[in-house]
Amino acid sequence: MRNVWLIAGKEFRSYLTSPMAYIVTFIFLVLSGVFFVLYLTLGNYNDTSIRGFVDPLAVFGVPAPGNVLLLVFGIVLTMRTMAEEKKLGTWELLLTSPVRDVEIVTGKYLGSMGIMLGMLVLTLYYPLLIIGYGDPDIGPIWTSYLGLLLLGSTVVSVGIFGSSLTSNQIIAAVVSGAILFGLWLFGWIAGNAPSAIQKVLSYLSISSHFAGFEIGVIDTRDIIYFLSMTVLFLYLSVRSIESSRWS
Repeated sequence: MRNVWLIAGKEFRSYLTSPMAYIVTFIFLVLSGVFFVLYLTLGNYNDTSIRGFVDPLAVFGVPAPGNVLLLVFGIVLTMRTMAEEKKLGTWELLLTSPVRDVEIVTGKYLGSMGIMLGMLVLTLYYPLLIIGYGDPDIGPIWTSYLGLLLLGSTVVSVGIFGSSLTSNQIIAAVVSGAILFGLWLFGWIAGNAPSAIQKVLSYLSISSHFAGFEIGVIDTRDIIYFLSMTVLFLYLSVRSIESSRWS
């Protein structure tokens, strides 16, 4: 575990010394705030909630549960995790050091999750504002944050996997984006799919598993889904590193 925490600390510090993390966080907070305000001020909404932040597309009446902003900025945040080291030539040093591949992946995941958690903590201003000036249902607010944390974990793991495949950060972002938005869009596709594959697509859909958290429902199947996806893509990242050692 010592190696894991050393790598996690190095990864976390690299975010803090790079302007990218601050830019991504700033834009994420600005856009989240805009959607939060729009949801409360536009239309005939009679609920005092943070749904505009949790599910930005709800502002436009789009039935697609999940924070699309978290997907986009999570990809941008994690595309550099391994791709940058490959480009700078420090990747070979890391591979030849006395650390296992699983420790490298776990360390980078924990370091990236530290930044992701920080981004979510900064948005706590929204529920505090609602609680201070309104009388919201607290349950859905905190379950929504649990859902966002689990969604963020999946986004980070997919981002690390995409970054493990290439030394080009743009390609890493495209690969990660294709995977995540594919999983996100499965919910829409399932509605028009034949019944034979509808259940499969619905189960694979990120949006289908996030919907319950928005309304205050904690289903162990949804938690297992997000944790399973996280473990799956971290495992694929380890396999990707192992294959690169022999290439």
